[in-house]
Amino acid sequence: MALGTIALSIALLGLALAILGLALALAGGSWFYVALSVGLLASGVELARRRQRGLGIYALVLAAAFAWTVGEVGLDKWQWIPRGALILLVGFVLCLPLVVRRLRDAPERPWKPGLGNGPLALRVVVLLIAASAAASWFVDPVETRGSLPRVAGAGPADVDPSGVRYPADDWVAYGGTNLGQRYSALTDITTANVRGLTVAWEHHTGDLRGDGRADPKEFTFEATPIKVNGLLYLCTPHNIVQALEPETGRLVWAFDPKMARDGQYQHQTCRGVSYNDSTGYAPPAETDADRTAAVAAAIAECPRRIIAASVDARLYALNAETGALCRTFGADGFVDLKAQMPNLRRAAYQQTSAPLVTRNLIVLGSAIADNYYADNPSGVIRAFDVRTGAIVWKFDAGKPDATAPLRPDERYEPNSAVAWTQFSADEALGLVYVPFGNRAPDQVGVARSKRDEALIDALAALDLGTGKLRWAFRTTHHDLWDRDNPSQPVLLTLPQGDATVPAILIPTKVGNVWVLDRRTGAPIRPVSEVPVSTETDIPGEAPSPVQPMSSLRFTPAPLTEAGMWGVTPFDQIQCRLAFRSNRYDGNPFTPPQTSEGAIIWPGNIGVFNWGSVAVDPVHHWMIATPQYLPYIYRLLPRPPGEPERRLVGADPEASPVNENLGGPYAISIAHMRSALGIPCSAPPWGLRVGVNLADGTIAWKRRNGTVAGQKVGGLAVPLPLEMGMLAHGGTLTTAGGVAFTAATLDDRIRGYDTQTGEVLWTTKLPAGGQATPMTYRGRDDRQYVVIAAGGHGALGTTPGDSVIAFRLE
Repeated sequence: MALGTIALSIALLGLALAILGLALALAGGSWFYVALSVGLLASGVELARRRQRGLGIYALVLAAAFAWTVGEVGLDKWQWIPRGALILLVGFVLCLPLVVRRLRDAPERPWKPGLGNGPLALRVVVLLIAASAAASWFVDPVETRGSLPRVAGAGPADVDPSGVRYPADDWVAYGGTNLGQRYSALTDITTANVRGLTVAWEHHTGDLRGDGRADPKEFTFEATPIKVNGLLYLCTPHNIVQALEPETGRLVWAFDPKMARDGQYQHQTCRGVSYNDSTGYAPPAETDADRTAAVAAAIAECPRRIIAASVDARLYALNAETGALCRTFGADGFVDLKAQMPNLRRAAYQQTSAPLVTRNLIVLGSAIADNYYADNPSGVIRAFDVRTGAIVWKFDAGKPDATAPLRPDERYEPNSAVAWTQFSADEALGLVYVPFGNRAPDQVGVARSKRDEALIDALAALDLGTGKLRWAFRTTHHDLWDRDNPSQPVLLTLPQGDATVPAILIPTKVGNVWVLDRRTGAPIRPVSEVPVSTETDIPGEAPSPVQPMSSLRFTPAPLTEAGMWGVTPFDQIQCRLAFRSNRYDGNPFTPPQTSEGAIIWPGNIGVFNWGSVAVDPVHHWMIATPQYLPYIYRLLPRPPGEPERRLVGADPEASPVNENLGGPYAISIAHMRSALGIPCSAPPWGLRVGVNLADGTIAWKRRNGTVAGQKVGGLAVPLPLEMGMLAHGGTLTTAGGVAFTAATLDDRIRGYDTQTGEVLWTTKLPAGGQATPMTYRGRDDRQYVVIAAGGHGALGTTPGDSVIAFRLE
């Protein structure tokens, strides 16, 4: 490359940085890019004159940029990239003898020291920075290397201290058991032999996404199979239930409920099915002879049954042996969950999570579309007889004291708080735990009553027999950010002084992990109320002046301009400008408004989502994969008197506008990204962490996942750089000391040491593994680890239809 071309490129680089840097400085941001541009322009001019002084100036530019970088972000090598990678690369080129020889005043002895020796000065600076970059590879200020302590004299791996025995050979419910621990007592696969895992079998469900009219973009295979009754049961995104032979993956039977497809569904997914065995049923001395006869007939037809729910809101039961529809359940096998629902509009009411089956009940909530409509159907929680499908009780947050089933002429309470994720249960205490979210609209609370606020974003403990509220714990006050509780609660027994306490963990989108006594809802780990801003331009809005925070939390440090990221100075400046041009109050609770965007950090995907956390209940360990992405919210006023007028652009799928039809405001919810499609927050975007729940301390913290295959400006990143990626899915822990996660965006599954977080085994999946692994023992007496790998449409991971089992060779 000609020296003149290089000089012109440096000058143009300086000019571009001058324009963007000045805009940033005038917006109240850093002036450094302006100073950097002056140095680059000066260097370019001197190089155009073929003067070695141009190299000396460039050396000063590099040295200043490096000093500024370390001052802003310390030794985090990934944050050095936008500040120095491009200009360091140019510096390498300028050091080449081919360039130096073309200078008019090139020194006769290029390595002779002296202030006027630009080539030597530049080579020294480049060498020092390159050496620092190489050294930084072995230093990571984000990570914590430690080890979780084992409990001396711990009890057997298959018995929870509360007395619950884990069915180690099986995986009997979505979370392993109804405790939601995602834990297996199997010990065949250990830290010593996990590297020997290979594919045992791969099953293709045949269920793939259709066109945009039939299926939404968010078409996801998030299922966790259950293994019980000698078979592996799972559901596909279109709610097709399949039974597989656990040792081979051979399809035994399949049932297709023929769900009504609609491209407007917010989520096209099915996370799991449930199981009931009524073979040992002994009818109680009941006075209701008709009910006793109905139960007996249902058991005769389907003594063992699979319970499933569909996205189009139907509950159904299948014979676990044959896959035949249990016709004695509901109306010819189905219960219409939309019956007696108010405000039914297109694609508003759905089911995505596995129904909870406990005692003789099915307990489930609903997945109501976020931000489609301002007046939604009811968020009622219902319990049905697992044999007949008859409703037993209801709990409606809009009318919490009336738990008896509705009369035929009644309707459920409109737009009451919703619980869409997985529930948990403690049969010994007779409680089901329901993690509630918000009511519509999520970001405007002017119409909420005190009764609404009492259960919005609350964990509610309901009596299994009656549905009555026993206690509730609120995790957010006056939610304006879609801070619903997305995770299945996790139940385990924890030490407290010289005794133990039955505990419940509630991971949240803010990053709090609430640790409560599950008998009463009283906090076990300390809770504080932190002051937050109440400034808003929404008439009638009253943001809470405080928000609750747990002492055990993974809420990210506040965003700063210095924390904005990019792969070049240009997209980093763009993100810095976005930080300066939107409102941010320095905490996760900046109120959305109309006058400017509000930076929501962490965003509405949350630190934790439906993947929840996993525990080792024997040693009191928690393994989690917190994730971090910033969003920008902005409320968009709808013209007065036009509540149904759409504000979306010409391309609804690409638009960030969520309509909230029928309400005064639409809401724009956009990823805070640069023009290259990269998050504006610096990596890591995802971690894996190990916590000692006995004292709430974090023993280890690691970046989780690589950027391999991610698109930057339309080009896929070829290198598996472990920067820490989003992990949308859950984790499996085992008594063998190995945890498994497959949820990262690089389409890999990892097995790692539960005690230290070190990856011991990893392999590429044929599609995204945005699901939770499970494990079981087959009839061949071998332990299997299974993951659904079908990708996630909204996250852009590789689509597919695989269910893959691994076992030791």
